[in-house]
Amino acid sequence: MTRLRIGIDCRYVRIGRHDGISRFTAGVVAHLPDRHDYTLLVHDERQLESLPEGLAWELLPAPTDAGEPLVARRVNRFGLDAVFSPMQTMGSRGRGYALVLTLHDLIYYRNRTPPREFSWPLRLGWRAFHLSWAPQRLLLNGADGVVTVSETTAGLIAEHRLTKRPVTVAYNAADPAERRADGSVREKTLVYMGSFMPYKNVDTLAAALPLLGADWTLHCMSRVSDADRARLSRLAPAGAIVFHDGATDDEYLSVLRSATALATASYDEGFGIPIVEAMGVGTPVVASDIPIFREIGGDAAEYFDPSSPSAVAAAVRRLEARWDSASQDSVVQAARFRWDDSAEQVVRAVERAVADRGARARR
Repeated sequence: MTRLRIGIDCRYVRIGRHDGISRFTAGVVAHLPDRHDYTLLVHDERQLESLPEGLAWELLPAPTDAGEPLVARRVNRFGLDAVFSPMQTMGSRGRGYALVLTLHDLIYYRNRTPPREFSWPLRLGWRAFHLSWAPQRLLLNGADGVVTVSETTAGLIAEHRLTKRPVTVAYNAADPAERRADGSVREKTLVYMGSFMPYKNVDTLAAALPLLGADWTLHCMSRVSDADRARLSRLAPAGAIVFHDGATDDEYLSVLRSATALATASYDEGFGIPIVEAMGVGTPVVASDIPIFREIGGDAAEYFDPSSPSAVAAAVRRLEARWDSASQDSVVQAARFRWDDSAEQVVRAVERAVADRGARARR
């Protein structure tokens, strides 16, 4: 294929610390195959600090700008052959380039509480958007191709007939990290990494602690509100939950390497990067028995009914009985998820979009 000029929409890269979409974007950008030329599209020059040096870049308004539906008019000026966005909301009207959008999950159709950092107008718009499948179909069909991060979500896209465009799976992954040392101390701790939104169901993890015993602790790594901290603390013995309130990467990995397991009781997810992070360092996982976690964790993890604290405790006990083999199996399972592979799938989706757009233009 002819060498292409591909724009990568990096406007969702967080300044300071990644969230899931930010990490996906940075992971893909850092491993792009060198057969094309890439231009990073940012809305703040500080975003470049989390991205590889030496790539061309251009400024655009933030994706929350009121003019986002017409952003293609600005992008057209850059002379790109194609654009890949890690979200599905990038405006497509009037574009002169191939476009590939990303749909990570369908969580907010079942759990309509919007992200707390959104302003109230955005929160209202978010809720309205998820009342019907029609807006999603309109966005996805406005592109030439769609990427998603798991076979589970790809299946849901097909089930709900959300797009007529080709769908490509480009898995999330985790940055390489040093494995826990063989024979290292395994503490009676569980680690939770993620937000405290209702569908994350952290309450069930907290309520499982009394069933495990007084010597067990749960380390919650992310920033936490006073209300969430108080509610969770009431469910567990005093001091049994350690709130790190925004751990650094080094702190997170240090706690993870000494833990018995990473635990997540989510009712719904689009992927689960912390699961891959834990398995990659040799720390096994106990997780909700939902399709996406089965897809990621395979036979290496232990699964439980997310509505039952006793089921969480039972899963931890099962894991303890086979911990050494589970640790080894986890490393093997985590190796399935590599940023090199994800970036390759993204670029193949873009190449197909360019070819399909060209074929339509010749008809």
